[in-house]
Formats: sequence, structure tokens, C-alpha cells
Amino acid sequence: MSGGDDKVSIPGSVPGEFSLIERLFAPLAGEGAFALKDDAALFTPAPGRQLVLTKDTIAEGRHYLPDDPPGDVARKLLRVNLSDLAAKGATPRGYLLSCAWSATTTYEWMAAFAAGLAADQKQFGLQLLGGDTIKVDGPSVFSLTAIGDVAEGKMVLRSGAQPGDDLWVTGTIGDGALGLMAARGELDFLSGSENEYLVGRYRVPEPPVDFGKNLSEVASAALDVSDGLLADLGCLCQSSSVGAQVRQEAIPTSDAMKQYLATHPDGWNLVFGGGDDYQTLFAAPVEMQKAISSAAANIGITAIRIGELTADPKIAVLDGAGAPVDVSSTGFTHF
Repeated sequence: MSGGDDKVSIPGSVPGEFSLIERLFAPLAGEGAFALKDDAALFTPAPGRQLVLTKDTIAEGRHYLPDDPPGDVARKLLRVNLSDLAAKGATPRGYLLSCAWSATTTYEWMAAFAAGLAADQKQFGLQLLGGDTIKVDGPSVFSLTAIGDVAEGKMVLRSGAQPGDDLWVTGTIGDGALGLMAARGELDFLSGSENEYLVGRYRVPEPPVDFGKNLSEVASAALDVSDGLLADLGCLCQSSSVGAQVRQEAIPTSDAMKQYLATHPDGWNLVFGGGDDYQTLFAAPVEMQKAISSAAANIGITAIRIGELTADPKIAVLDGAGAPVDVSSTGFTHF
């Protein structure tokens, strides 16, 4: 995370740039990062393995709320990238980090941010390899490039699905969007524990990292659910030149979401297009059903079959009677 000038002054008793890196981020650096004192890292994957690279950015006010705990902000930043690696069948190994701190960021906030990274590094078994840190006049923005590896030729693409494949999704869908509402104090029907659960799902996603390490053994195509279930399904279908039929009643939802849907039927749009779930959406041949269910159970997660892929390029959501469901929101787009 080298920089060019240690004369940057940041409010809140923050040390200079190089001192900040040495105190907070050098302890997170892995082998080949040269204690973050060089301009590049040296990273060597295991023989017969290929690197998988992904990059995401989160911004204050867009991807997290200004009063979110800094450790949770850091963990979300890391996990949205781990979600991409999981959907590619990759094992996480390391990451590059860029921090653009707002002018009002204190050293205490930065230290808590670094502590969040340290906790997740330990949980997921990866290390910091380098990056950059600067001060900006606007809101804070953080960018992270995650590095994983797969066996040669085993990365799961978006483009491998075939008509007739089953469509699966891990975890529950819609909690990220509903969790944002909970974090903003917009839900008044939930118990304290349910509200806490939803806020946690928004602030700190739970991507199926361990399941992803074996995804290449069962999946024909995959991607993570970040922009919205149907929007991301559309990307998979377009890449694979297929369509899909999704059974609405099969889409897995949490107890909190079920309560919301009971009194807010339009809440299905949060399920269809709310985004921020960071679960894995994948296609798999029909004969893989038993292997998928067994692998998910062994890891302690859920993987639910929600539909099938078709030769017709259209995407349809069907109700319990097989009738088309009207969908008004498929997902988020920045532009």
C-alpha cells in the first residue's frame, strides 16, 4: 500500500501515510508483500493452479451507511469480493486494498476498519498483499481486488449452462435489501432479534466461500447474487444463450422476509431485484442434484433448486399454479 508522500495531514490525530500503513496494515500483510514497503507484491500459486481475480468498490452512502461500524464496513468490502470468488469455484488467497478516506475519518475509525479485516482474514484464510491509501474531500470509498485460485481449467464461467440444467441458489434471498430498510429504521413489525438479523445480513454478508471451493465439480455456470436475483440470472442466461423458468414459491426466504411478505405482497420485488445478498446462483446438470444437496449439507448451508434453464431465451417467474408472475423490479444498475 505504498504512497508517494508522508506529509498528508488527516484530522483525528491520524499519523502520516507511511506510519498509518505500518501500524494498521503491515500486520495484515502476507508472504511476498515485503511488509508493504515495496510498490508490488510477489504471489505464486500452487503448481497446476490458475489465478482468479475480481475487484469491487464500496462507497459511503451508496453501499454502507455513514454510522455503520467500521469493522463491518471492512468485512463487507472483503466479503462482496469473496462472493465473486465463491461463484467461480475459487479458493481465496489474498487481496489488494485501496482506501480513499474522507477528510473527517479518525484514526480510531481506521483502526477498527483494519481490525475487521484482520478478523475476516483469519476466518477465510487469506492475506493482504498491497494497495494504496489516500485522503479525499468527499465520502470515503474503498476498493478491493481479491485473488483466488482454481485447478487448471476449472473456473466456473457464466457461459457454460445448457437448456435443461437445473437452476440453484444458496442461502436466502431478499435479506440484504430488507436489511437496509431495517438499518434505516423503516421496519416496525419485527422483533429485536429479527431486526438484528436483517441489519447483520446487510452489513456483513455471508457468501458461501467453502461451498464455492467445490463448485466446479457440480456447476455448469455460476455468478453471485449482488445486483438482484433476476438481474444476475439475466446475465447468466445471456452469457449462456439460454432462458429460464423460475418457481416463485421455491425461492428461499428467511423467516423475517416471510413475515414481511405476508403483509407486503409487493415485497417480492425485494426478493426478485433487491440485491446485496451475495449468495451463489448456479446452473447444474440434473444428475448433480444429489451431489449438490450432499455438498451443501456437509458444509452447513442450504442450496435450493428454484427452476430450470430453457432453450427459449426468455426469463419467466411462475406462481404455484404455473401462471406468470408480474415482475416490476429485476435488479439494481448504477447507470
